[in-house]
Amino acid sequence: MMQKNIVVVGHGMVGHRFIEALRARDEQGEWKITVLCEEPVAAYDRVALSSYVSTWDHKELALSGNDYPGDTHVEVRLGERGEAIDPEARTVTTTRGDVIHYDKLVLATGSYAFVPPVPGKDAERCFVYRTLEDLDKIRAAAEASPAGAVGVVVGGGLLGLEAANALKLMGLTPHVVELAPRLMPLQVDEGGGAQLKSLVSDLGLTIHTGVSTAAIIEQQDGTLAVELSDGSVIDASLLVFSAGVRPRDELARTSGIDVGERGGIITDLSCRTSSEDIYAIGEVAAIEGRCYGLVGPGYATAEVVADRLLGGTAEFPGADLSTKLKLLGVDVASFGDAFATTPGALEVVLSNPAAGTYAKIVLSDDAKTLLGGILVGDASAYATLRPMVGRELPGDPAALIAPAGGGSAEIGTAALPDDAQICSCNAVTKGDICGAIDNGACDVASVKSCTKAGASCGGCLPLVKKLLADSGVELSKALCEHFSHSRQELFQIVQMTGIRTFSELIAKHGTGKGCDICKPTVASILASTSSEHILDGEQATLQDTNDHFLANLQKNGTYSVVPRMPGGEVTPDQLIVIGQIAKEFDLYVKVTGGQRIDMFGARVEQLPRIWQRLVDAGMESGHAYGKSLRTVKSCVGSSWCRYGQQDSVKMAVDLEKRYRGLRSPHKLKLAVSGCARECAEARGKDVGVIATERGWNLYVGGNGGQTPKHAVLLASDLDDETLIKYIDRYLMFYIRTADRLQRTAPWQESLDGGIDYVRQVVCEDSLGLADELEAAMEKHVAGYKDEWAGVLEDPEKLSRFVSFVNAPEEADPTVQFTESDGRKVPVGLGMPAMPATTTAGVK
Repeated sequence: MMQKNIVVVGHGMVGHRFIEALRARDEQGEWKITVLCEEPVAAYDRVALSSYVSTWDHKELALSGNDYPGDTHVEVRLGERGEAIDPEARTVTTTRGDVIHYDKLVLATGSYAFVPPVPGKDAERCFVYRTLEDLDKIRAAAEASPAGAVGVVVGGGLLGLEAANALKLMGLTPHVVELAPRLMPLQVDEGGGAQLKSLVSDLGLTIHTGVSTAAIIEQQDGTLAVELSDGSVIDASLLVFSAGVRPRDELARTSGIDVGERGGIITDLSCRTSSEDIYAIGEVAAIEGRCYGLVGPGYATAEVVADRLLGGTAEFPGADLSTKLKLLGVDVASFGDAFATTPGALEVVLSNPAAGTYAKIVLSDDAKTLLGGILVGDASAYATLRPMVGRELPGDPAALIAPAGGGSAEIGTAALPDDAQICSCNAVTKGDICGAIDNGACDVASVKSCTKAGASCGGCLPLVKKLLADSGVELSKALCEHFSHSRQELFQIVQMTGIRTFSELIAKHGTGKGCDICKPTVASILASTSSEHILDGEQATLQDTNDHFLANLQKNGTYSVVPRMPGGEVTPDQLIVIGQIAKEFDLYVKVTGGQRIDMFGARVEQLPRIWQRLVDAGMESGHAYGKSLRTVKSCVGSSWCRYGQQDSVKMAVDLEKRYRGLRSPHKLKLAVSGCARECAEARGKDVGVIATERGWNLYVGGNGGQTPKHAVLLASDLDDETLIKYIDRYLMFYIRTADRLQRTAPWQESLDGGIDYVRQVVCEDSLGLADELEAAMEKHVAGYKDEWAGVLEDPEKLSRFVSFVNAPEEADPTVQFTESDGRKVPVGLGMPAMPATTTAGVK
């Protein structure tokens, strides 16, 4: 059989998906595929582009199998794009001058970033946000800017907020300019946009809506003056255009292939263009005149063409334009007829500004059928609501978005029909998933492999897990791919075996080298089970950025310093020292909600000098950087307050000194109120203590965050000794049994029996663990040592505290650079010797 040639122009997510689909079905090897990839790297996850800012490693975004290892039927040409098409001769001419013959041609050229015709748009510090190369250029400009400089993003849609988040991670102060009266106007309505604006503003973004960019003026110092249509001016270090995309149809235009009035290559439902042997897929395809800018419809076009090339009759099935994403930690989702355009549509809205949530569902005129919805701040109901679009609801519509009921709880998987689409990215239905489970898929990974559900954005994975659980499959509790054990099981292994290093633990009980999930988790377990310093030996290499420098990393790249003030108490001399340090090092000072003083803006190399002064003044680490006890807040209690019933200050000081340095799955906050007036807000804390006439009431499981929870009463009228005994047991039981990064509120709710079970274990000793839990806490108390004092006493630990290992105080002129992956890297001059596992900054 003579092999036929197919040329694919473009190697983005959709182009890669097409190649995978064709190769998976082409069992006879009928097609030889040549791929022209304009970028210097093969297909990567553009949807997750913003995550590149966290690692600056493009390999982290690479799509699985994008180099088609061992496949002789696929040739990928990196850095080479299609320059011209001759439909009659059936050839493509590349930028390198090669002329490639094709039997079929697939155009997967995607889109380009639209830049509005603003005067000054071509200024040197103006960028777009579309590719890895774009982000590298933005990064270089950000690094050349002063810490906290302003970065303007033109466009407040999905990509605009992604860009703003990237600028924030680069240490800039983002301003977002959006012409529409609200953010994300294509996804959320006025109410959702207002809530979204409030949430992202609280996270440090300045939002300008209902205005446009009038002009961009380059200043003499290289900065920009960004003039807005309302007459205001933003002084900025750089500007990023993220005002939408346009299909890259120029190759088709110059080759006589039909394109739409608004752009895009015109195709029929088979994705065939006006030239019989040429197909268009993804964002560049205008299917019957309409372009789709989401990855799900793009994947559908890739599958259609793969089927057609092998003799099938597939047609584009239409597109689910639902979206669910997390922007700067804020959930946003829209699905179906989100704007209630259906005649007679009804809207059910639940807006809770105090909780930071907005939820709306759109119903048919008889209030029975779900048509669509919008979720902002909490999108947990999305997974079960979206598959119900167009179907009759199983209960009260308002209950589906009420926080107590929750959509997930109200709609079980049994209520979903087999044709309900679970994964919109890959068009996977409930029937597809249940069929895979029936055929032996017993975990998320195997379902993903069989059906591709969850293989793209991952938003459907909660529902996939629920389908597995409801099918009687016992879900894996593995911590990550390197450990088949849960965090709780690893804790028991460490405790029983006495293993004290990550390398020994993974060698005996895991596989591979570890990852950013298991390393800090094991580091926390090791710290919870001993009094060793977290920067001793191999332990230091496991820590995240905050623990690595024993300080909280701020958005501009500097660190904050928070000395401990048990119960909020501080001496006049200590206050004077704090003031002197803040003045000498030019630090921003703030009194925190946890009754202590935070100093912001310290550089890494300044931290030891600052802490030496604080330690000499009798202060110690406040652990503001750690997954450990933060503060024990207190009112003035019976010492000063005429309403006080117990000495809340003394109790708060005792508790903070007892539990300081206690490492746990997540941060811990405590509070003690001297009476029922609750001035210390104890019921909003992981452990809250409130004085009564007869002693203390103990509350547990209160958390802040996006879904605040009040603590619930565990025991009443306790004396001092019993109170501390119960808190010891509660905290140690939590530390031993909670999942990674699980706070006390969700941990407590996840236990079979909830607070009643906790009460049985802690107060009634139903498991017979009371003595063991108390002994473990006594061991912690006896072994506690201040972490910063330990650093100051150890020259090896002190050597870590430099911004640049080759230039502790200033730039080193001996450092030379070479090119690697398009970026400059040092070749080694001026570099000290370092262990292979060490991560350090280089100037």
